[in-house]
Amino acid sequence: MGSVPQRPMKVVFAGTPEFAAVALRALHAAGFEIPLVLTQPDRPAGRGLQLQPSAVKAFALAHGIPVAQPLSLRMDAKDLQRAQEAKDAHALLLATDYDVMVVAAYGLILPRSTLDIKPCINIHGSLLPRWRGAAPIHRAIEAGDHETGVTIMQMEEGLDTGPMLLIERTPIGPHDTTALVHDRLAALGGEMVVKVLQRMAQGQVDAVPQPETGVTYAAKIAKEEATLDFTQPASELDRKIRAFNPFPGAHGTVDGTVIKLWGAELLDGSSDVPAGQVLAADAQHGIVIACGRGTLRLTALQKPGGKRLPAAEFIKGFPLDGLRFA
Repeated sequence: MGSVPQRPMKVVFAGTPEFAAVALRALHAAGFEIPLVLTQPDRPAGRGLQLQPSAVKAFALAHGIPVAQPLSLRMDAKDLQRAQEAKDAHALLLATDYDVMVVAAYGLILPRSTLDIKPCINIHGSLLPRWRGAAPIHRAIEAGDHETGVTIMQMEEGLDTGPMLLIERTPIGPHDTTALVHDRLAALGGEMVVKVLQRMAQGQVDAVPQPETGVTYAAKIAKEEATLDFTQPASELDRKIRAFNPFPGAHGTVDGTVIKLWGAELLDGSSDVPAGQVLAADAQHGIVIACGRGTLRLTALQKPGGKRLPAAEFIKGFPLDGLRFA
């Protein structure tokens, strides 16, 4: 007699932004059955502040996958609406035939009541236990890490504390921004979660506890962090500019105008002029700024209401000679 063909694993997917949508696309392309998607409620976006679906919801709807958007999964929430939506979501999960939940940048905490229904695994954009928490890519670049990666882990109630199922690494280059690293890790995470689920289906996955040493936390990015302090070393400012690209966008103030800084290069040498002073702003030298230690050449800038421009184009409409960034 021939072997009985194995049915595809049924995967409930929980995620919201593009990072998660990449993984959802990978699971769909790999043939996993996806009976339900959980994602955050639609948010206002754009100049008209029209409600916009998340990247995950847009993909699910385009492929006929049912979507639920509860405000919370905590049935004990003090807000009655959140509590009721959580109860409805819990009942929906209990009524859904699935084998595993995959979570990627969902934005809601999964309570014990959800974790206990079926196994839950998470796609996390760091080399755990380094950079547990909300903003691992930003924090890795800001800290000057030379590498990062993706960890697929089992979920438990702690913040990114669960045992690891698969971990893969990728370098962080000297010019990498959060946008660039995000896209690499999103693609890597999609490939890895498919691999992990295929191994799970065959009973070939080992869960390895996270090391007890090397734990760091990637706190959520606050907009005020993006205001640059030019008394800091040029190397730190360069990392912040790259870490806060595309969000929230590093910036400084010059002549009363807030200027977003999207790209920079470290230069050799230093200057004894006040930090933030524009040392050069011309086609030959570019825009060179004195820092607390070292100097920085700005390569891409944006004034309010304007477009992001290369430095040579920016200074045509906004001369910086003799000015100082605060």
